[in-house]
Amino acid sequence: MNILRTPDKRFENLPGYSFEPNYLTVPGPEDTQLRIHYVDEGPRDAEPVLLMHGEPSWSYLYRKMIPIITDAGYRAIAPDLVGFGRSDKPTEQDDYTYQRHVDWMQAWLDQMDLSSITLVCQDWGGLIGLRLLTASPHRFARAVVANTGLPTGDHSISDAFLNWRKFSIETPDFDAGAIVAMSTQKAMAPEVVAAYNAPFPDDTYKAGARIFPSLVPITPDDPASQANREAWKVLSRFEKPFLTAFSDGDPITRGGESVFQKQVPGAKGQPPTTIKDGGHFLQEDCGEELARVVVNFIKGAS
Repeated sequence: MNILRTPDKRFENLPGYSFEPNYLTVPGPEDTQLRIHYVDEGPRDAEPVLLMHGEPSWSYLYRKMIPIITDAGYRAIAPDLVGFGRSDKPTEQDDYTYQRHVDWMQAWLDQMDLSSITLVCQDWGGLIGLRLLTASPHRFARAVVANTGLPTGDHSISDAFLNWRKFSIETPDFDAGAIVAMSTQKAMAPEVVAAYNAPFPDDTYKAGARIFPSLVPITPDDPASQANREAWKVLSRFEKPFLTAFSDGDPITRGGESVFQKQVPGAKGQPPTTIKDGGHFLQEDCGEELARVVVNFIKGAS
């Protein structure tokens, strides 16, 4: 396995992102080691809020939320998935599978040895984060799911997602910053668009970003389908507080909140929250509002 590491200078002077980097190493295939980067702000003995990003974003997505969470007295932890942000990037698309992503982040979580976690997850942050929660429910105190899902391939997939899947493989220019900008409701400044591109000096760094949509289970016999079905069995018994906070402007995940509300016991009695004027990347559009929702949810559920 060939592994690339984005030069540190690419992450200098990014707007709104002055957090110190932290790293842990996890086992990769073929006796390799993968370095995972994470932001870790706030008191180390405070309740942790685990902020899981999706694709093609990275922990920069949570820059507006982290100060609000830490100012409320909590510990904000935002890892970069393998292939994204400041984490290591295997160069071949075949290096990435859904299960490997789960295994890599599970190894990271086990090393962090966190407890009483509030999970906040969006996009692939949910597909991976909810697998972490269902594998180690004792570590988690509650969850906030936003513009995400846990697909098994047993139900129809939106045309919006299928078009995105096709685009991610076929487009000759996979511009992560432009993709994030197209999936928000509010205009992004050029320097912010550039910050989303910072992890990817050239196309050789983008194998993970390109292949991610193709790893979503869209057929019942997908390699990841059964593992997600097993995860749903755990979610169907998860009675800890569980909040949906979807935006009103995301064509890819629209309506997905109802599945969680119906099937997760912990969602019963939790008033579902709709983040208005937010696109798919609602942390970019409405990060401060979502952060306040998270903080109020923790305080109300504690």
